Amino acid sequence: MDPIFRALADPTRRSLLDELFEHDGQTLSELEARLPMTRFGVMKHLKVLEEASLVVSKRRGREKLHFLNPVPIRLVYERWVSKYAEPWVETLSELKQVIEKEEKMEKVYEIYIKTTPDCLWEAITNPDMRQKYNFGLVMKSDWTVGSRVEATHPRAPGVLGDGEILEVDPPKRLVQSFKALWSEAVKDEGTSRVTWEIEQVQDSCKLTLTHDQLREGANSELYGGWPMILSGLKTLLETGETLTTPGSLMYANQQTKLTKGTNEMITATKTKGEHGTPQARHVTAIHTVAVPVSDQQQALAFYVEILGLEKRRDTPFGPSRWIEVAPRGASTSIALTALPDDTGSGVDTGIRLTTSDAEADHAALRACGVDVDREIMRMGDHVPPMFTFRDPDGNRLVMVQQR
Repeated sequence: MDPIFRALADPTRRSLLDELFEHDGQTLSELEARLPMTRFGVMKHLKVLEEASLVVSKRRGREKLHFLNPVPIRLVYERWVSKYAEPWVETLSELKQVIEKEEKMEKVYEIYIKTTPDCLWEAITNPDMRQKYNFGLVMKSDWTVGSRVEATHPRAPGVLGDGEILEVDPPKRLVQSFKALWSEAVKDEGTSRVTWEIEQVQDSCKLTLTHDQLREGANSELYGGWPMILSGLKTLLETGETLTTPGSLMYANQQTKLTKGTNEMITATKTKGEHGTPQARHVTAIHTVAVPVSDQQQALAFYVEILGLEKRRDTPFGPSRWIEVAPRGASTSIALTALPDDTGSGVDTGIRLTTSDAEADHAALRACGVDVDREIMRMGDHVPPMFTFRDPDGNRLVMVQQR
């Protein structure tokens, strides 16, 4: 991040960013007219800002326009600020770009990710991977020209956004139309366009995302989340981990009945601890994690006969049974808990199972007819191969190659 801080250290460069904050998409001549220095001096400062990815330039005919890129600022925020901030303070590090002279508004974001073009393309078009960094949204499409794109969320009613694939050039360029449907305010904004452009730079990729054909003064909900989405994409591809952002917490208050009691207990314990009362100090291990199932016998057969886990316990438990399964020798078990009649199944369990041979297990599960990712996710030597699969109730688990 040294280039970012070096670029921000100069007051003139900060003034250039302020000018782009007030009026995004300016030419060199427009910026020169606003600052008391020569054209050559402005060019030198813009070069430093572009090297730090704080400014992105794009050609429009014979003109070269300069845009403010808030993604690096977002990365600084995620590294040092977010741990001290309230999750709902979504706008702390988002730089607004406002009205252009043209009737339509355009937003440009740029980020460098240590990955390959194929892996980056897969992360954009694979719905399971996309869901991990795109606020939990499920993006459904066959990614061919003319096909429909539909965005839904497991905890939100109806379709939250749709569009049409306009251009496809794997793994370099993807263009789609976009219409937001999650509220009446954004529905009135009409249809805009989103373009993903991937350029390989040695062992990394430069990803440029352009959101254009926006109405002048369009609702910031349409484009304000891109810095968080791109930060989450970078984190996923470089570390294999998901990134918590205010956007990813959007549906946190719509937890299912299964997790409501647990969340309340955690909140209460945290509150007491903050006021100095005694906390539990003798927790030594995680004993059991629960997976909700609609048919316990069917689930038991899947986890034992298909996944090869051993049955640890199967006893009467009220009107149902208490069933525990686990890999042989493991200290933590999985409890297959009966779902209440009025509760839906199909949750992200958060469970990561390790395997000594991800490729063999992936092929075996597919041969058994298990709902499993089409391909194993491979993101280079620094991240182990992994894939997502679902049990008969649609509960999602991840199989990770043991390193």
